[in-house]
Amino acid sequence: MKKTKPALFNQIRRRYHEKLFKNVLGSRGKSKGLNIADSSSKSSLKIAKLMVERIGLPLCKNPPVGQTAGTLFGQFTTEFVQKAFSFLQHLRPGNWIYSTTGGTGIAGFVQYQHLLDLKKVLDENPDIRATLGGDYFVTPDVIIARIPVSDKEINKNKTLLDANKEDVSKLTPLRLSNQSENIVSILHAIISCKWTMRSDRAQNIRTEALNLIRNRKGHTPHIVAVTLEPLPTRLASIAMGTGDIDCTYHGALYELIDAVTEGGLEDQEEVLRTLINGRRLRDISDL
Repeated sequence: MKKTKPALFNQIRRRYHEKLFKNVLGSRGKSKGLNIADSSSKSSLKIAKLMVERIGLPLCKNPPVGQTAGTLFGQFTTEFVQKAFSFLQHLRPGNWIYSTTGGTGIAGFVQYQHLLDLKKVLDENPDIRATLGGDYFVTPDVIIARIPVSDKEINKNKTLLDANKEDVSKLTPLRLSNQSENIVSILHAIISCKWTMRSDRAQNIRTEALNLIRNRKGHTPHIVAVTLEPLPTRLASIAMGTGDIDCTYHGALYELIDAVTEGGLEDQEEVLRTLINGRRLRDISDL
């Protein structure tokens, strides 16, 4: 009997795991623990080991340390999202930008353009900068933005706009002709990628999210976090609660669920169940 080929999203998810295992995920030096686990936590070490066994791929023989692991995690997550999103044009049409380089940060997008003027004032007046601080200038790990559309594209199926005869839809940033100079894209989403989760990292994500919400002119972009943290109580530090980020996504949630169950860690299982049932934690494939 011919073996059924996995659905496309399953394949893309598997390829994501293959990249992580080949380039990032592995054991640390003489330590038997994996580099996603907290070496001081038996529960973290146990869950990480079981989760990795569930995925069942060869580990990286010389895993990167420090910020390199996080940078690669962000890069592979961006590639995953871009690949998956490319097959959803019938649901999410448009020309999209995917970037792991902040450039000018959020100030390079429609909702935050005004921050460039603020930056200029603060750069010229150190005393004002000292008073107001510099928390306005967020540079996310991953950016997804939509390029404004031409009237030709808008009128593709029917004439909706006529630039020569009517003063209609002159202010929407989605319409390319409303931008007089350089094309400025619309920030659709930001993804904060954390290889593992600690309380300080969770707080940084929340602070970044609140700055995005408070300083915008226009709609708020989607704000999400992606992590491979194995310990549910650590995941709760960012996933629990509402009001700042849309949702937290785990790089291998189904394997994590199996690992926590198999490990017999009832307290961790309860936390994980609460996060999932409360719609605060989802799998990377849901992103």
